[in-house]
Amino acid sequence: VHSQISTIAIGHHDYVALSSSIFTMASSGPFFKRILVVIKQTAFEEYSQLKLRGQAPKALRWQRLESRYHSHKECVESLLTVLKANNVAYSCVNRVELDRQHLSDVDLMIAVGGDGTVLSAAHFLDHGTIPLLGINSDPISEEDKLVKKKKGDERRSHGALCALTALDMKEKVPEVLFGGGKLSTRARIQCVVKSTFSETRLVPALNDLLIANPSPAAVSRFRMGWLKEVDLEPRSPLTDGGGSGLTSAGRLASSLSEPQILPKSTYGTITRFGGKPYDVQNSLNAWSSGMWVCTGTGASAAIASAGGKPMDVRSADLQYLIREHMIENSPNKKEMKDLDNGILKKGEHLHLRWNSQKGRIFIDGSHLTHNLELGDEILIDSNTPPLALYSRWD
Repeated sequence: VHSQISTIAIGHHDYVALSSSIFTMASSGPFFKRILVVIKQTAFEEYSQLKLRGQAPKALRWQRLESRYHSHKECVESLLTVLKANNVAYSCVNRVELDRQHLSDVDLMIAVGGDGTVLSAAHFLDHGTIPLLGINSDPISEEDKLVKKKKGDERRSHGALCALTALDMKEKVPEVLFGGGKLSTRARIQCVVKSTFSETRLVPALNDLLIANPSPAAVSRFRMGWLKEVDLEPRSPLTDGGGSGLTSAGRLASSLSEPQILPKSTYGTITRFGGKPYDVQNSLNAWSSGMWVCTGTGASAAIASAGGKPMDVRSADLQYLIREHMIENSPNKKEMKDLDNGILKKGEHLHLRWNSQKGRIFIDGSHLTHNLELGDEILIDSNTPPLALYSRWD
């Protein structure tokens, strides 16, 4: 067995996962026996429905869309043929209809489409106990990569989160079914939103979060700081076994009569998430176009185009970047600029207080969102189970 070995618990099995190489398991039969296939709904299918209602855009290139639709369907049919040939039970569900009820007794999820389908499927695997295999059903060809002018279809998925493509799927899916392949864990973003009367834990994000005003032309105002867990339990000088002679009620009255000493904070702000008290430290007010937060997996996506730092996909840390931060009139301009982009280490907690009338959190793209109101508080960290995701191997 190779070096750098860690164990990933998947359902009732323990996988030997290699951080930098392929892992294998000897098996007399398929290792995965109950598989859920999540299938992308193509643009051709979506626009065809709109066309029936007379609502389809007139500038659509129907021939190109239909060609991609047939490529996708051919990939799905080939996958199902492979699963049948290897005697594994499977069920299929459209990406837009995926629900937690479909995960019952499943020990492997296969997402067929592109990166968007993988991200959507990952949102339902919040416990991290079911591995995910992505298959790019309509990959960019090598010829398209070499074309300097955009004659090819640039809207095809890059497949960065897909371990396989329609071109190599027939040979490599059986490897996965029998315990092979390259499986590793990917850190995800935990985000908790506390409103006036509720506290909402969002689905874990594999790539990134965008926290911004719903209108791209509006200013996003928020206060950013770091959270440190504190102990606010009242302390009494008399202990239960100290022979004080006080009853339980007397000890409670004694403890309440003592002044409660709060930890010193830069801004004296104490907040709670999940009932735990936190001290908000090193806060700063930001007027900007919002904020990106990404994982190592998402560091090469949108945040990279916005000027973010490269990260190892296996990193357990997160990265944040304030977009178009307005600091021109700030007296400590250099200090503010240094805080625009930083790393949130594992175990650290980022805190935002939303100071605009409206806001929105975009989770791994535009399809899944959560609305914000003035005064909402947001906790961000990586304290959520990582995703077991297959990546490319030779």
